[in-house]
Amino acid sequence: MDYQNYFQNNRQTHLDELTELLKIPSISALSDHKGDVQKAAEWIAGALRQAGMENVEVNPTAGHPIVTGEYLHAPGKPTVLVYGHYDVQPVDPLNLWDTPPFEPSIRDGKLYARGATDDKGQMFLHIKAVEAILKQEKEPPVNIKFCIEGEEEVGSPNLPIFLEKNQDKLAADVVVISDTSLLEPGKPAICTGLRGLCSLEVSVHTANTDLHSGTFGGGVPNALHALVALLASLHDDKGRVVVEGFYKGTPELPAELREEISKRGLDENKLAASLGLETLYGEEGYSFAERTGIRPTLELNGVYGGFQGEGSKTVIPKEAHAKITCRLVGDQDPQDILDKIDAHLQQRVQPGAKLVVKQMEKAHAFNIDPEIPMLQKAADAYEKVYGTRALFTKDGGSIPIVETLSRVLEAPAVMMGFGLPDENLHAPNEHFNLENFDKGLLTIVEYLKSL
Repeated sequence: MDYQNYFQNNRQTHLDELTELLKIPSISALSDHKGDVQKAAEWIAGALRQAGMENVEVNPTAGHPIVTGEYLHAPGKPTVLVYGHYDVQPVDPLNLWDTPPFEPSIRDGKLYARGATDDKGQMFLHIKAVEAILKQEKEPPVNIKFCIEGEEEVGSPNLPIFLEKNQDKLAADVVVISDTSLLEPGKPAICTGLRGLCSLEVSVHTANTDLHSGTFGGGVPNALHALVALLASLHDDKGRVVVEGFYKGTPELPAELREEISKRGLDENKLAASLGLETLYGEEGYSFAERTGIRPTLELNGVYGGFQGEGSKTVIPKEAHAKITCRLVGDQDPQDILDKIDAHLQQRVQPGAKLVVKQMEKAHAFNIDPEIPMLQKAADAYEKVYGTRALFTKDGGSIPIVETLSRVLEAPAVMMGFGLPDENLHAPNEHFNLENFDKGLLTIVEYLKSL
């Protein structure tokens, strides 16, 4: 079958359909857009029916719906579950968008819109690839299931519950996900590891009111001083986290893994210059790619308190706050890490200050053996379309639901991304390179047929 001609002949139709989906402001984090999220779910359901899927359902949850569908007419053949999400991030700051985020536009071979690459555009490829197979060959080479959720951008709170209740309905031999990226144009990658995550908010309280720094300065605890001292105690001067037991469960890096990572050929000096930095910085003894992909971290995301307006105000603040996230690897347990950071901080609070720690997100790391045949076939599929076999990489980000899907369904998760690192996902001017739209369709068809 000539899929290249098929997709070329239907390219404008497919882009018009994707544009319809991208126009829907399905922002799951904002309650004002609840109706839009529902509308997007219904749109996905319609697209699945159009593609030929059966038993398509918009499943209600305590939050936003989960859309499912299937085509199970390949007895004795593997079953593939395609996971994706139709919700998107908020668009702020709106003034930094060159064109409105929900008015899709194509410029320089790129489709600009919120959700273009994360994840509507990439997820849409799977629907059209399956539709193409059914239209051209009538029967698929494998059994197909879809599970498309509307809460990934808010941590997928209801999908684990849905998975547990519907294990038979969603049972599969492999879970395929397109929500990651190539290393660079023309250089595909298959992610075999995602870091876990935990987060917390830290607050320090002192007096019952802000105080005059002339009258009370030097004689009472200062919430900002106390907080800054606590935060400084979390790392040593070589970038290593000094919380007792933080690295428990962190695997040693085998030479072959370090060699695979080095194949990316990252120029650290060039990267630093592109970021306006004199040098990169991080845990001593590791490269940038290792620090950001396969080592754990503890990062301050926000520190605030006291007077922050224009000019000077001589006060001693009564409270100060910080937001912290950790990326986790190997067998690090997010609850254990949160408890250890909490204990570390409690032991070091300055006299006269009171500490409140609010524990928040928790997600385990995900890792998979690249030698699994389902992943090797994915690398082969990339090679046939891109002319370059995909590298197996470790991603520094966290997609908590990947670990849950793989564990609950007892199936390998194959992350076949078609985005690019510079496509501004979560940022203004998000876009999707249409070269990878075209090649992604062909790669997915090649992969499904190879199974």
